[in-house]
Amino acid sequence: MEILLYQPQIPQNTGNIVRTCSVTGTALTLVKPLGFSVASRHLKRAGLDYWEEVNINYIDDVIEYLSVSSRPFYFFSSKASRPYTHIPFTQEDILVFGAETSGLPAILFDLFPEKFYTIPMQTGARCLNLSTSAAIVLYEGLRQLGFSYTR
Repeated sequence: MEILLYQPQIPQNTGNIVRTCSVTGTALTLVKPLGFSVASRHLKRAGLDYWEEVNINYIDDVIEYLSVSSRPFYFFSSKASRPYTHIPFTQEDILVFGAETSGLPAILFDLFPEKFYTIPMQTGARCLNLSTSAAIVLYEGLRQLGFSYTR
């Protein structure tokens, strides 16, 4: 599996996701521009020594990246209505999460409306933290796969 973060803004969140990717053998793709430097001390602190253990890819264009991929991909947004548990996860999935401050761009909703899922929350509640959301969805996928390819 792969987690894709669209223009993440908070280094601690990305660092926590790096750690989650490390312990699960999950690749990470970051869509530029990032709201921080990858040399940030906060990023390294949150990611501890896991940063070097993760296959991290940097891209400029999420639409191009997903359009040329033959792998299944899913977007996660509080604006979607279908729960993430309805996804039949595979080992090839790309799990796409938006920026902490602005989410995913509207063009993605227009291009791929059938690919949007949500993590259920109470009506009127603020969104979950990005790193928490990524871990929830990733671990559901791993659970469905019987944790068969984790370390």
